[in-house]
Amino acid sequence: MFGFFGSKSIVGLDVGSSSIKAVELKRSRAGIEVAHLGLEPLAPDIVVDSMIVDSGTVSTAISKLFADCQIKSKAVATAVSGHSVIVKRIPLPSMSDAELAEAIPKEAAQHIPFDLADVNLDYQILSEETSSPTMDVLLVAVKKDKILNYTNVLSMAGRTPAIVDIDSLALQNCYEYNYEPAAGQVVALLNLGASVMNINIVKGTTPLFPRDVSVGGHQYTDSLQKELDLSFDDAEALKLGKKVGTVSEDAKTPILQQVTEIIVLEIQKTFDFFRASAAGEHIEKIYLAGGSSKVGGLVEALRQEFSLPVEILNPFQKISPPTDSSADLIEQNAGQLAVAVGLALRSFDDL
Repeated sequence: MFGFFGSKSIVGLDVGSSSIKAVELKRSRAGIEVAHLGLEPLAPDIVVDSMIVDSGTVSTAISKLFADCQIKSKAVATAVSGHSVIVKRIPLPSMSDAELAEAIPKEAAQHIPFDLADVNLDYQILSEETSSPTMDVLLVAVKKDKILNYTNVLSMAGRTPAIVDIDSLALQNCYEYNYEPAAGQVVALLNLGASVMNINIVKGTTPLFPRDVSVGGHQYTDSLQKELDLSFDDAEALKLGKKVGTVSEDAKTPILQQVTEIIVLEIQKTFDFFRASAAGEHIEKIYLAGGSSKVGGLVEALRQEFSLPVEILNPFQKISPPTDSSADLIEQNAGQLAVAVGLALRSFDDL
């Protein structure tokens, strides 16, 4: 959304609460393929509530990730989410591009709960039928200190911030390229990260209802730690289905189920808000991404609660994966790379 410098090859860099993911793509005869890909774990409390608390540690981790993955490109697309990000779909009277550019600040003042002097604004026309007296516009506002929080760390790591996107829109970009949705198909894209869940209800290629919810995979980890007296690392491993010591399935399953119920409730609230604001639109399918998308029982719980087909989103459905050791990362949990892939696809603005 927010562009800074032009560049041919842009690395998608997803800075999350539990890890940093980097994806670089390249064009080949067969289509788009992975040039470089990697993940660098972050300790808890380095990124909190989508804000980078320890800039030095994150910039060092980014430098290490680029060196380990042998990524030479300096230009980076990253994404932000959380409380400092506002995304709204607003109807406006049809007008020219020049008139719209002039009208946006006045419209934003009515919809954005921040001082306009403190935010960066961007917008995109979603629907514009020549015969219609109105048009839908996607309005995006991000607090300037939020953007600086990320771009400063990239600069510290010797990288150039080319684009600052929104997590839910980067996720949509990944979905659009890989799944080529039909124009009228309405789906819910869920990205369950460590501390934030990005939800984007999309019709074809039009975002209808992007929203961030402050629940995430760390709640599974915290509950397992407390209830079973485990270390953070053991709880993380247990959450993702690995065997830890003598902990039985019977011991961990009810703990995971309790957190899943909280997450499902938040999704239900969002779906209810959507239904109340979008007359006649019905969600047909749920795609699940994010580091915690593979938590045992989550997909089944979503299917049962919403009576909809639920699928783990595959960011590499139409992208050739790497043949080196980083292919293991995709094999373990491709869903956690969805936002980074969506960001890396910004390199190909002709897609």
